[in-house]
Amino acid sequence: MMNGVIVIDKPAGKTSHDVVREVRKALGIKKAGHTGTLDPLATGVLPVCLNEATKLAGFLTGDDKEYLANMLLGVKTETMDTEGKVISRSGNFVSDEEIKSLVSRMTGKIKQIPPAYSAVKHCGKPSYKWARSGILPDLKPRDVTIYSIVVEKIDFPEVTLRVACSKGTYIRSLCSDIGDALGTGACLNGLRRLQSGIFSEKMAVDLRDYAGDDKKEELIKKILPMTELLPLTATIELKDHSAAKLRNGWQPSVEMLKEYDLPLLKAGDMVKFINGGYLLAVAQMLAPVDNLSAFDGKTQAAKIVRVFNYS
Repeated sequence: MMNGVIVIDKPAGKTSHDVVREVRKALGIKKAGHTGTLDPLATGVLPVCLNEATKLAGFLTGDDKEYLANMLLGVKTETMDTEGKVISRSGNFVSDEEIKSLVSRMTGKIKQIPPAYSAVKHCGKPSYKWARSGILPDLKPRDVTIYSIVVEKIDFPEVTLRVACSKGTYIRSLCSDIGDALGTGACLNGLRRLQSGIFSEKMAVDLRDYAGDDKKEELIKKILPMTELLPLTATIELKDHSAAKLRNGWQPSVEMLKEYDLPLLKAGDMVKFINGGYLLAVAQMLAPVDNLSAFDGKTQAAKIVRVFNYS
């Protein structure tokens, strides 16, 4: 069974779901899903989880992102990108210095209101469905972090920005906010995701470059194995007898873990259990490693949150 993540270079004009469907068909598998939706307008890094790796999707969507964005000044649209209906135009001119000065002040933790035309849920329904029916939902501001934002190029009225940000950041909203602050209005004219956590565009497969068996072979060749995912999470290599217990539904006890050379983990830290070259489970520590001796051996030391079946 194929398990792991393939990084796809999503082309413009396709939805993230379209890409997943194409990967699923090319590999002949039933279970696949993406992490971090890209709008049809956007291109670039789209990690696709295969089979057992879909259980890790929730851990991967929280990763930081990096984008290359093209912003069009002087135009505001309903969707905050050039695919939406134009609601205003401005002939106001701003200098390169004004743009760079304003953009340089956009870093740090900010409050951002998601676009009305987005998948953010409002009263149990995606916001874009309300917007398409003529109702603009009252979406609440969210805390997001802009780690860095660099002006790569200015060819007025277009501005190219490189943005490193936290999960949940809407680049459309960022462009709109910059346009409002400049007094010109703005919308997103193009977007490419360069990085999503550990996944970069250098790893990405452009499905348009392959067909038939060649596509399948290239995808199989580019599968990142489960053991290479969550690289910042501490790893414990289990012996066969401990691995068998976890496969049978046991939760890791203090006694079980004491026989291993454990990394320094606190209560609440995540840990990966590996056996025989396979990612067996992901767990959350319930007790600090440096204090395990204070607990009875039968005390549960960690809670399994994901277990993987390769049969």
